[in-house]
Amino acid sequence: MTPHSDIDVVVFDILGTMVDEPAGLRRGLRALLPDTDEAGVGELAALWHGHVDEQQREILAGRRAYADSTVLDLEAATRVAARAGVGDADAIRALAASGQRLDPWPDSVRALDRIASRFPVVGLSNASRAALTRIGAHAGLRWHQVLSAEEARSYKPRPDVYRLAIANAGCAPERLLMVAAHAWDLRGAQAVGMRTAYVERPVGDPPGAADAFDLEAKSLDDLAAALGAA
Repeated sequence: MTPHSDIDVVVFDILGTMVDEPAGLRRGLRALLPDTDEAGVGELAALWHGHVDEQQREILAGRRAYADSTVLDLEAATRVAARAGVGDADAIRALAASGQRLDPWPDSVRALDRIASRFPVVGLSNASRAALTRIGAHAGLRWHQVLSAEEARSYKPRPDVYRLAIANAGCAPERLLMVAAHAWDLRGAQAVGMRTAYVERPVGDPPGAADAFDLEAKSLDDLAAALGAA
C-alpha cells in the first residue's frame, strides 16, 4: 500500500471513474428514440463509443489532425442519428450534449470531498475543456484544478497528457497519485513515473495479471479511507 505521506497531489480520471458515462449516453438515446428497445439502444451506444475510440486512435497514430472530444461526440451523434433515421440538426446536437450530462457514481461527490480535505485534487480527462465545465457542473464535482487532454492536443494514454498534471503540480511524478477505473489509463500514468490507484467501477477496465498498482479499492470511499481522508 502506498503511504499517503508520500503523496502530494491526487489526480483523477473522470469519464467512467467519477461519472457514469455509458448511462448518460443511453439516457440521451432513449430521449431521442423512445420507441427503441434496450438491445437497440445498446447497439447505438456501441456505435457511438466505437466511433470515438477509433478516431482517438487515428489521432494518436497521426493519421488525423487533432480534434477535441466535443467534435468527436458530435460526429458520433451524427453517425448514430443517421443509423436511426434521424436527420434533425437540433436533435443531433441534443444527443451529442448527452455526453456532458453524466451522473456521478453514488460515492463520487462524497469521497472526492473527503480526499480534497487532505490533498489537492486534480481532474485529468480526455474530455474537452468545454465538456469538462458542463460535466463538473452536472455531476457536482468540485476540483482544485481540472485539466483537459485538449491542452496537450492529444489523448490519454499519450505521455504528454499525464505530464500536464505533473507540470501543474510542480513536484516529482512519484508524488502524484493517479486514480482511475481503467487499467490502461493507470499504465499510461505509470509510464511517466506517477503512483497509481485502481478503483473498481461497473464500466471500468480491470487490472490484468501483469498489472501492479500501488492501491486497489472496491470504491472511492475505500480509497479515501486508505488515504487517511476524514
